[in-house]
Amino acid sequence: MRAFQTAAELQRWLQAQFPKENERYEWKEWRSLKQQISGRKGEDLVSYISALANMEGGCIVIGVQDQTLAVLGIQDFAGYTAENILHRVLGRTPGLPSMGLQMEELSASDTGAIVWLVHVPHHAPRELVLAHDQAWQRDGDSLTPLREDRRRAILAEPLAGEDWSASIVPQATLNDLDDAAIAKARAKYFEKHQRQRWAAEIANWSDAKFLDKLGLALNGHLTRAALLLLGRPERATALLSPNPVEMTWKVATERVAEHFHPPFLRTTTEVAQRIRNPNIKLFPAHELLAVTLPRYETNKVLLEGLHNCVAHQDYAQCGRIVVEESAGLVRMINLGGFFDGQPEDYASGTRTPERYRNERLAKAMAELGMIDKAGFGIHEMVKAQRQRFLPLPDYEGSSALRTVFNVYGQEIDENYTHWLMQRTDLPIEHVLWLDRLQKQRKLDATQVAELRKAGLVEGRKPNLFVSAYVANATETRTEYTRNKGLDNHYYKTLVLQHLREFKTASASELRDLLLTKLPDSLTLAQKESKVKNLLTALRTSGLNGQKIVAKRQGQQAFWGLEQS
Repeated sequence: MRAFQTAAELQRWLQAQFPKENERYEWKEWRSLKQQISGRKGEDLVSYISALANMEGGCIVIGVQDQTLAVLGIQDFAGYTAENILHRVLGRTPGLPSMGLQMEELSASDTGAIVWLVHVPHHAPRELVLAHDQAWQRDGDSLTPLREDRRRAILAEPLAGEDWSASIVPQATLNDLDDAAIAKARAKYFEKHQRQRWAAEIANWSDAKFLDKLGLALNGHLTRAALLLLGRPERATALLSPNPVEMTWKVATERVAEHFHPPFLRTTTEVAQRIRNPNIKLFPAHELLAVTLPRYETNKVLLEGLHNCVAHQDYAQCGRIVVEESAGLVRMINLGGFFDGQPEDYASGTRTPERYRNERLAKAMAELGMIDKAGFGIHEMVKAQRQRFLPLPDYEGSSALRTVFNVYGQEIDENYTHWLMQRTDLPIEHVLWLDRLQKQRKLDATQVAELRKAGLVEGRKPNLFVSAYVANATETRTEYTRNKGLDNHYYKTLVLQHLREFKTASASELRDLLLTKLPDSLTLAQKESKVKNLLTALRTSGLNGQKIVAKRQGQQAFWGLEQS
């Protein structure tokens, strides 16, 4: 048992360790464990353990107040101890790994309160964790039955040591490879290793030796990775069937589409060339002349994105890579969720990936200069877009089953974008989050809290908007005021003034009066709720001693001033 001197000290420690309820952390006020360990499905401990395990694992904190994590303590343990409860849990959660499941007991010396931490391990690959004969999952801070997309993602997870791209294709020979692709691979390999003392020998290597060196062949036998990167289109397609090994470029508005096949070492460049990339003019602040440049950066963004799709595609799902082009936007979609961590983890360039879905394919692509294996790829793409004063690339629309990479080729808000990109003093994380706000994308509570602390955003989720400081810097003061709105005193005064002038007004009349005055950051439903709350407040509390009352004449209802 770990002891803290005071309940307040324990609370602060818990708040630092588990700052919010989400897909990893759950807080429970349970003072009695009698019906909570294995009781009502969807509400008991084993259900929450199933939910966390079917996501990424996490921790359940028992004996604390919801929202505040104030230490209440468990009062009735119902015979359970930190040791015997684990056996009860494992007996009620088929599929749960026993390794990693831990119960930690904490106490506050001043009050004697005891808190339990249930550490929940991540599910085993391709193994669902059940409770009450069904699998559960977390959706934000809610617990729900496991959705089909999450079920499919778990069942399709790679097993340790499994690499689809490393498998030998017995029927494949050197005649199934594209000569031009091999020549390009040699040139790229030499370019990467030209400073090595043996670099001059590369030109004299046989194709078989070169492929062995590159890791695309094992003792002369070709791998699937070799066919993907260097294979002749018709032979690679046949030998890798039933996988389509195909990349599709599509412009839906024009009903145009084209399919590309191996060798992906060459055809990814062809796909990049299909993307419409006219010159555009950008107007950086403090510059007298416009800058003319292609809409998309080809090498650092388009080709890097396409090569990432090839390297990280889950080929076992037998699907194709899709490149969707629309006005000012290119979306690249590959099957399989983001494999190691989250995309934003790599934005700063400090994280290095520890594993790849297709390790042999990724290694060969890195040797040919197609991808970066040190974790700088996403960082360079973000940097390239930032230097071009364009919205940052993002992975919006990704899921556990597919990865979506979005590249933007036009400005969303010129002033806002320029200010955002020029603030080189801002941490890259803040730039990414403000960029998401510009695109009207969701931010989590921790991100909002950091931006609010830095004085960069105002409002309440989900109706966030940039602060007055940012609005002033970006010359969007009018939009800021419309988003922020006015205080309740103004709206109440407006209603009272209207009733003094016209004596009575219907609810719909007052609704129309207020709707156009309410802030633009609110949705219509939120504005309707705001009107209702304002009228209720005027009826119950009034303003400056003046209240309103609901009246009726026949079938007609209306509002009027209360007579003193």
